[in-house]
Amino acid sequence: MDKLKLMKIANEVRKDIVTAVHSAKAGHPGGSLSAAEIFTYLYFEEMNIDPKEPDKEDRDRFVLSKGHTAPGLYSVLAERGYFPKEDLVTLRHTGSYLQGHPDMKQVPGVDMSSGSLGQGISAAVGMAIAAKLSGASYRVYTLLGDGEIQEGQVWEAAMLAAHHKLDNLVVIVDNNNLQIDGAVDKVNSPYPIDKKFEAFNFHVINIDGNDLEQIESAMNEARTVKGQPTAIIAKTLKGRGVSFMENEAGWHGKAPNDEEYKIAMADLEKAGEALCQM
Repeated sequence: MDKLKLMKIANEVRKDIVTAVHSAKAGHPGGSLSAAEIFTYLYFEEMNIDPKEPDKEDRDRFVLSKGHTAPGLYSVLAERGYFPKEDLVTLRHTGSYLQGHPDMKQVPGVDMSSGSLGQGISAAVGMAIAAKLSGASYRVYTLLGDGEIQEGQVWEAAMLAAHHKLDNLVVIVDNNNLQIDGAVDKVNSPYPIDKKFEAFNFHVINIDGNDLEQIESAMNEARTVKGQPTAIIAKTLKGRGVSFMENEAGWHGKAPNDEEYKIAMADLEKAGEALCQM
């Protein structure tokens, strides 16, 4: 798929995120928006998946370790055809299968329930080990927040991944530099993130995580790595695409009101129109 089409899909994913969180009157838009290109590339280009067979044995696996950004995952799953887009407006509503954190028992396409930070990467490592033990060819991808990697469990999982030489595992860090309490380097600095993963014997790639060409290059490079897991440190902009949400920690876990929703959608409509002119 050409990059322009992927850019248009990422913009639609952003519209879906804003619409879902607005409808829920709660949720986490900032970190969902920052990862829109990552979600889009994984589900439309990188992973071996089939929405018609969400549980097929040889599918690639994805674990959203930063589970609070479920609006981003749900939006790309809907765009990819796992369930109707119309269901996104039921986010967090009583009786909806689209709750605030992903539920593998309820949502088609979700490979692992997540939410408690640090646990997702641990599950992903287990999946990658299982593939090695069974001789399966599937690959495992997991997306972490940069605030999340303050959790010690992340590094226990990283140590185990390197010990087992899991070259079928790709760990992506959404490095938007903001968490619920503010800038990550002010709360409890994880920097230098790349050097830490290198010290744990990962193959490390630094990219602009909002640039689809750089994402593609990193994913292609990861496929060539043997005997090591890969960590992609993706520098992103929290709230990307919505003018008043960009680089604002306050939009980590807050829904837009009706007026803010109109402004956000106008921003994204304008971005979509610009893409159509390219």
